[in-house]
Amino acid sequence: MPGPLILIVEDNEKNLKLVRDILQFNGYQTVESRTAEKAIEIARTRPPALILMDIQLPGMDGVTALRHLRADPSMRRIPVMAITGSAVSIGRKKALEVGFEGYHAKPIRVRVFIEEVRRILNSRSETKGSS
Repeated sequence: MPGPLILIVEDNEKNLKLVRDILQFNGYQTVESRTAEKAIEIARTRPPALILMDIQLPGMDGVTALRHLRADPSMRRIPVMAITGSAVSIGRKKALEVGFEGYHAKPIRVRVFIEEVRRILNSRSETKGSS
């Protein structure tokens, strides 16, 4: 049985491929977007179990995209994990304060990254089970 669907929002081809390969190797299904605007469309039509959102994207940035997701009742419960290459743009504390469920700084540390993905997905399934 295929694993949960994860939407990867990343404009850098190498980073996108790395994240996709890590997730697929660990049994997850993936769908990708290079822009926040397209990611919002995808999330609306094919809701993922988790969104991995780069912060610095062309056009709409990841924080603004998170606000759009949280404003839409059909998408507000989708957990979103921030992924950023620039610790200056947004740090872990700020990411969690603005509403991201997780945070991972680039370069990707595979074991830590996949543990964070599992933690978020597990906490989501526990929340769904209790509601």
